[in-house]
Amino acid sequence: MSATALGMIIFAYLCGSISSAILVCKAAGLPDPRENGSGNPGATNVLRNGGRLAAAAVLIFDVLKGMIPVWLAYTLEMSPFYLGLTAIAACLGHIYPVFFRFRGGKGVATAFGAIAPIGWDLTGLMVGTWLLTVLLSGYSSLGAIVSALIAPFYVWWFKPQFTFPVAMLSCLILVRHHDNIQRLWRGKEGKIWRKKGAKSAQNSERPASASPPHDDEPQTPR
Repeated sequence: MSATALGMIIFAYLCGSISSAILVCKAAGLPDPRENGSGNPGATNVLRNGGRLAAAAVLIFDVLKGMIPVWLAYTLEMSPFYLGLTAIAACLGHIYPVFFRFRGGKGVATAFGAIAPIGWDLTGLMVGTWLLTVLLSGYSSLGAIVSALIAPFYVWWFKPQFTFPVAMLSCLILVRHHDNIQRLWRGKEGKIWRKKGAKSAQNSERPASASPPHDDEPQTPR
């Protein structure tokens, strides 16, 4: 491994370790996403706890911290293998951030960003797959799982030389979503949104002293 490749991998990990969800919530005076909602410091949990503006900022930053290192590695003409390691390092930084006691998110937005330098046509397909799945099901986690499963096939069709690195990245995303897969199977995964009527009924029936439901629990009226 060359010094350039090693340097890019370390740089990617450090970029990924900057947890935008924690920093944005702290700057905006919002609850720590690690201690509220699903406990995942990512854009979806920030959306539930803090609103659209904060979630959008987190999403953009998380995409960029995957995109920038891989784009730099791409311009340096690193081999597909080392490009894949750079992408994985960025996602590992997001998942196990050295600056935040190795307690991070699931790496979905960062993975999207890492794939983007390969080709915008591929990125569009990936985003479209995630968005369509979420719109049809209401589950952000299912969108990530479906996208991770399909990503290697998309890459094989458009840029076959990157199939193996993207497959490694997909495996990492799927491993991080093993709890979500179990909750989806049991029908206990929380949706990204709830109907207003159901939310109002839940709030009216819950005692004032009761704590709000955890995002990992089914979000239905009691």
